[in-house]
Amino acid sequence: MTFPPLSDAQRIARLAPPSGRVRMVLDTDTYNEIDDQFALVWALLSPEKLAMEAIYAAPFHNARSNGPGDGMERSYDEIYRLLDRLPGVYSRPVLRGSTEFMQAADRPVASEAAADLVERAMAAPDDDPLYVVAIGAPTNVSSALLLEPRIVERIVLVWLGGHPTFWPTAREFNLRQDLHASRLLFDCGAPFVMLPCATVASHLLATVPELEAYVAGRGAIGDFLVETFKGYSDDHFGWSKEIWDLAPIAWLLNSDWAPSVLEHSPILTDQMTWSSDRSRHLMRIATAVRRNPIFADLFRKLAAFA
Repeated sequence: MTFPPLSDAQRIARLAPPSGRVRMVLDTDTYNEIDDQFALVWALLSPEKLAMEAIYAAPFHNARSNGPGDGMERSYDEIYRLLDRLPGVYSRPVLRGSTEFMQAADRPVASEAAADLVERAMAAPDDDPLYVVAIGAPTNVSSALLLEPRIVERIVLVWLGGHPTFWPTAREFNLRQDLHASRLLFDCGAPFVMLPCATVASHLLATVPELEAYVAGRGAIGDFLVETFKGYSDDHFGWSKEIWDLAPIAWLLNSDWAPSVLEHSPILTDQMTWSSDRSRHLMRIATAVRRNPIFADLFRKLAAFA
């Protein structure tokens, strides 16, 4: 597959942290764990910076689903459980995504989500790209890229997935679920911001006492988030849990909360390791997160909404 080439100047300009309000879509495997729920709510409660145009249900397969299609459907239902507890906040489309992972590097999976992404991206003005925020396996996103390669000129990809390029392995849940789709993010040449898991999003830890103090009682949505969080473990003594998927939202809201650098896009091998080639295009990779202001902003917005 051949993608339209962007000049280094074009790509670097698009990779600059956004300074104003951005148009975005969110691709989320919402039922996979407990962190997508927090990320989706935070994004919807941040209209001063984020204009959510569509939400896509992404596939996943683990103990919480019977397969990628079932995972997508469970995520689709979970999105509506959240929206039901956020009355009046969102009235744009919620669309089903892929029912399977990509079976080959050049074989997209057709879905409502992929078709909608193509349409929205192609309609984006030259000076106002669509931010495509993915917090699951990027099957829907990569399928859209294959269906219409020209969207690389009109989007900025922001993905929670993989591990840092210095890590001994790239193997991580979002990445390994669909290796073909994940590799395409690094190869297609679109402006790409990666929020790694190990050493970055892994610092976004929360505890039951903290959420009971600052999230419980903040409306039906606050109680739902706390119930979901507590349900992830039967033993809360000395226990904390990563809320990984807050990281991409944090970078969009305030890039100082997720410091990042420009690097040459790595090569993702079949063994799910990184290989380097300094002739490849540049991308942006987060190197840390500032946990305290991230959670403080989320807690304040939940309180204000309640």
